[in-house]
Amino acid sequence: MSSDEELVKLADDVYECVRALNHGTFRTTPAPLVYALTGNLKAASWGLAQLAEQMGSGLRRSLDEYDVYDNNRNPAESVDQAQAHLQHAAHLTRELGQAFEQAQAAINQQGYNSPKGE
Repeated sequence: MSSDEELVKLADDVYECVRALNHGTFRTTPAPLVYALTGNLKAASWGLAQLAEQMGSGLRRSLDEYDVYDNNRNPAESVDQAQAHLQHAAHLTRELGQAFEQAQAAINQQGYNSPKGE
């Protein structure tokens, strides 16, 4: 099991990977590459949905396992709000995964020939 610090570092690594993908795809991207990327991003989206749901349920359990305080309101109200937003995030990331899957299916038979002169 990962420590709290390791989990935060892993989330930071995800951010850095997305940044690297953004920089790496700021160019012409042929269908075989996009196909491979969308396949992996589809799987990542489904994993993010699971992560959001697990964080929400873990947050709910924290009310029973810790002496939780909240300087804004009743801790249970804050957890209710956060859990609703995490459920929404899970729904959206499932939709994102479906969109990646549809994009992948649209180009699944596409290839390319090398540019002239190569």
